[in-house]
Amino acid sequence: MLYREAGQFKTSYAADQAIFTIPQDRAAFWILLALGFIAIPLVASEYVLLTIMIPFLVFALAAIGLNILTGYAGQLSLGTGGFMAVGAFTAYKLTTALPGLDIVFVFLLSGLVAAAVGIVFGLPSLRIKGFYLAVATLAAQFFLIWLFNKLPWFSNYSPSGVIGAPPRAALGLVTVTGAEASPVAKYLFTLAFVAILALAAKNLVRGRFGRSWMAIRDMDIAAEIIGIRPLNAKLSAFAVSSFYVGIAGALWAFIYTGGVEALAFDIDRSFQILFMIIIGGLGSILGSFLGAAFITLLPILLDRGGEALGLPVPVNVLTNLEDMIFGGLIILFLIAEPRGLARLWQIGKEKLRLWPFPH
Repeated sequence: MLYREAGQFKTSYAADQAIFTIPQDRAAFWILLALGFIAIPLVASEYVLLTIMIPFLVFALAAIGLNILTGYAGQLSLGTGGFMAVGAFTAYKLTTALPGLDIVFVFLLSGLVAAAVGIVFGLPSLRIKGFYLAVATLAAQFFLIWLFNKLPWFSNYSPSGVIGAPPRAALGLVTVTGAEASPVAKYLFTLAFVAILALAAKNLVRGRFGRSWMAIRDMDIAAEIIGIRPLNAKLSAFAVSSFYVGIAGALWAFIYTGGVEALAFDIDRSFQILFMIIIGGLGSILGSFLGAAFITLLPILLDRGGEALGLPVPVNVLTNLEDMIFGGLIILFLIAEPRGLARLWQIGKEKLRLWPFPH
């Protein structure tokens, strides 16, 4: 079989601890990158790039951020939408205050501001956890959205409160924001950003920070006994998570929608990101991508499936159907497979390694 590991030996600790330990996985990774950076831009239509691929990538980045906090560190958060709004409005204020600043640095600085806000709202995690921490982060969600709605300074005193993203070039080369940016440029810029940050997150959770987060998640008292400081572990998780979520919010506003609006990051957005990591898999970078793909593609599949069967589904019925399917799947995964689609993928790989022998 092509996926057998017989005859493959590790001769160093570095090889044993690699992200992809066998050549087949490394080859699959490079094939996926080639498809993403070369094949999709060549063959995909403008509709696919702008309506499917870009929101999928932005959702995946936001899901990675929440997964770091909830899946790896065990700190439940319902304020993801609020931290996305922080990144979006910070990016807008930076582009208007510093028009010469490259959009790459705008997004990175927006993530740092979101990280600082995340640390502030993460302070309650030092005293409370579980349901009470979820309520605290929910308060952060409502407070941040209220703040951006009530203070017109954030929208440069726009009467409508909705502001357009100004055109900006990435590294001074290609315009990636604004109406004049091409769909291919927007997609490739988003893909590059998400790929680099996802790789960084994968290495981060495998290192010292990731081990401290998982120790706090599994048993915080035992982690403190062996020398892990809850203060550093929890606040670093909030900071890194908010950094990723803030950049996702900036990408959502500048690349996907082309406008910055507080209502786009309401409580429904927070629950949507939470559903992604539950369905995709808690404590898994791959699960963040799988959950984002599922949430992005399901409405399209329902709509196109109804049209293919000659049963056009009204928009209100489609929305309610999505909610029912999401709710049913969350209950199913929590009962049958709490580790989500990522665990099912892992089981499939284990069976493939042993096929045709019984497992």
